[in-house]
Amino acid sequence: MMRTYEQGEHSSAVWAGVSGTLEKIEALDFLDRLAAGDLDAQSFVNYIHQDGLYLNGYAKAMSLLAAKAPTAEEARFWNRSAADAVEAETVMHADLLSDDRFAKVSEEIAPGGVAEPSPTTLGYVSYLVATAATEPYEAGVAAVLPCFWVYAHMGKVLVERAGDLTANPYAAWVQAYDSPDFDSAVDDAVTLYERCAAGTTEDGRRRMADAFAQATVYELHFWATSAAFQDWSV
Repeated sequence: MMRTYEQGEHSSAVWAGVSGTLEKIEALDFLDRLAAGDLDAQSFVNYIHQDGLYLNGYAKAMSLLAAKAPTAEEARFWNRSAADAVEAETVMHADLLSDDRFAKVSEEIAPGGVAEPSPTTLGYVSYLVATAATEPYEAGVAAVLPCFWVYAHMGKVLVERAGDLTANPYAAWVQAYDSPDFDSAVDDAVTLYERCAAGTTEDGRRRMADAFAQATVYELHFWATSAAFQDWSV
C-alpha cells in the first residue's frame, strides 16, 4: 500500500485538489525512463544541474520561512531543512556526476560545472522566494511543501514501478526519495501545513491551496522541461 502523509482535513483536501497534476507527473516519460533505467544520460545530467540550481533557491525560501516562523520549533525545522537541501542533495549530485557514465556529459552540458538556470527553474525559484518573502507565513509553507510531498510520492511510485534496481544507473536518485529520513521530513512539513491551515481564515486557506497548486504545477514542468532541454532561445 502506498504511504500517505495527510495529517488532517486541510492537507488531505489540498492533496486531493492536485490529483490531476499528479497524474500528469506520474505519466511523464522522463520519470518512466528513470524507473526503467534507460533514460538518456543527457536528459538526466541536465536535470541534475537544474536541480542543483533550484535547491539553492529552495533553501533560501526555507531560510526566509525560518525567519518568519511563529515558534522556535518551526524555525529549527526550516533551518534544518534548508541545510539538508543543500548538503545532502549536493553530495548525491556530486556522486552521480562523478560516475563515468555521466561525467563527460556533465562537462558538455555545464562546462566547468557552471549551468545556466532554465526559464522554468528560474520561474520556480523566483516564485518560492517571492512567496516566502512577501506573502503570509502560511502561504510560504504551502508553496514549499510540494517539493517535499511530490518527491516522496514519486519516489515510492518509481521504486514500485522499477522493481529490481540493481542494474539501474539511476538507482541512487530513485531510492533517495523513498527513505525513512525523507518520510519523516515530509510528515513534519505536512503537519506544519495542517497547523497553519487550521489556524488561519478561509481566505488564508484559499491562498495556501492556491500556492500549493501553483508549486505542484511547477514540479510538473520542472521534470518535463529537464528532458526537453529548455533554454533561453527566442
